[in-house]
Amino acid sequence: MKIRLLSALAGLAIGLVLPTVAQQKTAFDPKQQIRVLAKTHDEAVNKHDAAAVAALYTQDGVLTTYDHGSFRGRKAIENVYARWYFKRQFSNYFTTVNRVTAVGNQIRSTGTWSATPQNVNGGPAKDVGHYSWVVVREGDTWKISIAAYDKTNRNH
Repeated sequence: MKIRLLSALAGLAIGLVLPTVAQQKTAFDPKQQIRVLAKTHDEAVNKHDAAAVAALYTQDGVLTTYDHGSFRGRKAIENVYARWYFKRQFSNYFTTVNRVTAVGNQIRSTGTWSATPQNVNGGPAKDVGHYSWVVVREGDTWKISIAAYDKTNRNH
């Protein structure tokens, strides 16, 4: 009788624990989190919404660009997007996530970006480069803490 009771309790305990473990496992997929963040970033960039791009960064986030230097803080990041990047006409900004590594409370991601800007002759060109992000948890969302971008082609 005791063995049956213990078996039933063990089965109940396992039945309650397994869904919880499964939920935890699927609730945090670093690659999926980064892909969602990258998609949100791309949408904000393609809408030329500097405030929405800056909101994806931590309050003290750092952006290092290939052409304008480094900027710290959301307001500075918003300004560089509004002042420099969105003055140029471009579209089809797209981030490709190549590598994601969870390190402690951070996620590190590297990959490529591409965009179709208008070149100085008025025709379309193709800009491509690499990115590197350090992403941290801020409240219930993931935010970019450090971002660095390079450009591998020089169309204009």
